[in-house]
Amino acid sequence: MYLYLNGEYILESEARVSVFDRGFLYGDGLFETMRVYKGHIFRLDQHLQRLFKGLEILRIKNVWTGSVLTHVLYRLLELNKLKDSYIRLTISRGVGGRGMDITGCDSPTIVITAREFLPHPEIMYRDGVRACISEERMNCRNPIDSGVKSLNFLNNILVRMEASERSFFEAIMLNHGGYLAEGTVSNLFFVTKGVLYTPSAEAGILNGITRQTVLEIAEEKGIAVEEGLFSTKELHQAEEVFLTNSLIEIMPVSEIDGKTYAIGKITERLISAYKEQVNEEISAG
Repeated sequence: MYLYLNGEYILESEARVSVFDRGFLYGDGLFETMRVYKGHIFRLDQHLQRLFKGLEILRIKNVWTGSVLTHVLYRLLELNKLKDSYIRLTISRGVGGRGMDITGCDSPTIVITAREFLPHPEIMYRDGVRACISEERMNCRNPIDSGVKSLNFLNNILVRMEASERSFFEAIMLNHGGYLAEGTVSNLFFVTKGVLYTPSAEAGILNGITRQTVLEIAEEKGIAVEEGLFSTKELHQAEEVFLTNSLIEIMPVSEIDGKTYAIGKITERLISAYKEQVNEEISAG
């Protein structure tokens, strides 16, 4: 397989990044994960907008344009002969500086990889998955940072290990105030009495692209939505729960810590509408 590294398309076996790269040393960078359907990168503009905003917030020098990265991404798909796949685009601050000092970091590192997409079993979408509430508290973002998908995922990894050891598909993290936040790699939604609820940026979440798409669809379909700070009690009283990200799309949850949930009408409606949205964007080219 080919990847893109600092201006070159090279074989994965030939790829090298410096041991002094700040992404390796400090997790000083960010990334985007994008889903590709039939050769079309879904919501590419939104992913690039978040990427560029993140670079601005982290003060990493942006030496790219949207059109340049779009060309690179599609060329990489072409080289690897990929249609249904996913892409990870990673940018670090690069080599330079000493310790926390970023002086001299003028050449960021960019790595883009593409892989064939292997979907989760259909039974998961039909019957739902099991999740848990993590005992660990998440490292919260400020609301202004809700659009920064940084390389600092150690907290999420520890929580995901906890979930895996307990045989759960995902773990839901609480912020330091004890309010619902997000999964380790997903955003959280729940439905109570016909209203769709999801933690807001104030909860310290990452504002996922799929999350944004679901909110757009809900508005178009006339589904009432409330974003805010919610407790685990409110989640346990919900009728439907689902998780979102670019790869799982909309994943129904059937159980959280012993509390069961229906795969209800609103979840099913949003799953169907999301697939329609994907098909419309693919058809539009």
